[in-house]
Amino acid sequence: MAQGFRGKKSEFDQKMIDLRRVARVVAGGRRFSFRATLVIGDRHGRVGVGTGKGTDAALSLEKALREAKKNMFTVPLKKNGTIPFQTEAKFGAARVLIRPTAKGSGLVAGGAVRTVLDMAGIKNTSAKILSHTKNKISNARAAVDALKKLRLTN
Repeated sequence: MAQGFRGKKSEFDQKMIDLRRVARVVAGGRRFSFRATLVIGDRHGRVGVGTGKGTDAALSLEKALREAKKNMFTVPLKKNGTIPFQTEAKFGAARVLIRPTAKGSGLVAGGAVRTVLDMAGIKNTSAKILSHTKNKISNARAAVDALKKLRLTN
C-alpha cells in the first residue's frame, strides 16, 4: 500500500494533481500559501478528490488528503474493468465524457481525468475532455461528477 505523508501505511493510493503557491495581497505586501489537490483511491472502485490550503506544502497536502477521504465514493465496475454505460458531466467550465470500452483496450484518457479513473481502478475506458479548459481541478471534479452519475442510476 501507499505511504502517507507522515510515514504511516495508508489503505489508499494517492496521487497529487496540483500543488501551487497562491498569494493574497494585504497592506504590507503579499502573503503566500499553498494549495494542493489530491486524488486517492484503492484501485478497486473507491475514489475521492480533495483540495487543501495551508501555510506550507506539507500542511496543504495533509488537508487535501483529509478532504479526499471525506469525499470518497464507490464506482460501480463491471467484471472487465470498465463502467456500465457512457456518462457525461460538467463542473464549472469543464465538460468530460467517459465511455466504456472492450476488454484489452486500456485506459484512454488524459490529464487529471486519467488520474481519477486510474485511482478508481477503471482499466478499460475511453474519456474525452470536451471543454477548452486546462484547469486540472475542474477537470478532475467533472470526472468525479460523471462517475457519481453511474452510482445514482444503478
